[in-house]
Order: sequence, then C-alpha cells, then structure tokens
Amino acid sequence: MVMVKSILFVGFGGFIGTVARFLISRYFQENFTSVFPWGTFTVNLVGSLLLGIIYGLSEKGDFLSPEIRLFLAVGICGGFTTFSTFSNDAFMLLRNQEWVRFALYSSLSFFLGLMAIYAGRLTTKIF
Repeated sequence: MVMVKSILFVGFGGFIGTVARFLISRYFQENFTSVFPWGTFTVNLVGSLLLGIIYGLSEKGDFLSPEIRLFLAVGICGGFTTFSTFSNDAFMLLRNQEWVRFALYSSLSFFLGLMAIYAGRLTTKIF
C-alpha cells in the first residue's frame, strides 16, 4: 500500500510539473522570437532552484514530510525537468568532495547525452 501511495504522489506531481513545463515553454515560443531555447533554459534553471530549495528545507529537519518531499522533488521537479535532478546529483558529488566522480558524471552525462541524441536521430534515418 505504501508503494501505491508513493506512486500516486510522484504521478500527480509529475503531471503538474509536465504541464507547467509545457506551458512555460509554449509561452516563450509564442512571445519571443529567438533561436536560443529560452523556454527550456528557463525551465532548467527554475527547476534546479526549486529542487535546491526543497532539499535545503528537507535538511533543516522535519519541515517537509517524506511524502511531500517525494511529491515536490521527484514528482513536480522530475516532471518539470530532469536537469534539476542532474544538477542536484552533481552538487552532492561536489559537496562530498568527490572531484573525479563529479567530473566523470558531469562530462559523461553531457557528452554521452549528446551522442545518444545523435544516435537516436541517426537510427530514425536508417530505418
């Protein structure tokens, strides 16, 4: 029963985060003419800020229950942007002075992510 409750918290939060990402990106597309992806850029920064606030509050004690933290961090922020999770993971490696792991995680995530996008696009051209 606990797992079902957790799934509902994450799912509902994910719905809210995904809709918010769509609306913000759409707003920028309709109101700003630019080749720079301002909508995605804004979502990534706002999501990272929100996730930092959520985890910062969580570290202060019992300010956020585990269910609310799950709803906000994994659900809303996860649906809003996965970049915020990447940023938090990288920050935790830095905070723990895991310099090599930080460098590997950050650089490999970025470069292999680009390569995966390229591979995916290439695959659609082949088939």
